[in-house]
Amino acid sequence: MTAYATITSPLGDLLLVGEETRDGVTLTSLSMRGQKTAPAIQAGWLHDPDRFADIARQLEEYFAGELTEFDIAFTPSGTDFQQRVWHALEQIPYGTSTTYGELAEQLGLPRERIQALGAAIGANPLLLVRPCHRVIGADGTMRGYAGGVERKVQLLTHEGVLQPTLI
Repeated sequence: MTAYATITSPLGDLLLVGEETRDGVTLTSLSMRGQKTAPAIQAGWLHDPDRFADIARQLEEYFAGELTEFDIAFTPSGTDFQQRVWHALEQIPYGTSTTYGELAEQLGLPRERIQALGAAIGANPLLLVRPCHRVIGADGTMRGYAGGVERKVQLLTHEGVLQPTLI
């Protein structure tokens, strides 16, 4: 059975989707309103915020600056290549960033595969939990983010990678 919940965050509403297992719910998607690849709530899905209470607590602690690493069960998905890329994303520590080129080199990908790397990052169904926001352009620019570049800047500022700008 698929269950879902919506929680409020500094980035706007987050949609949590998961599959029921013997041990509770495993996360299949964490998306933001307006995200290009966000799933749409389907008929037959169970709205049950209680099933996501621990995940919601961890997200609240993350946004409060009290949590730097998530401990959330999630359902594996994607192609073998996407899974390789997503696993590499999970290794990028809080408070740091890497570039697309550095990530490609780490994965042993030739330069001509950077576009495929970017597509795999863009297909990440678990924003925040699998920190694709920590991948930036070689020149320090904020390149695409499924939740929007402004949210990527918010997240990297929150994690101390970027300095807050004074307007």
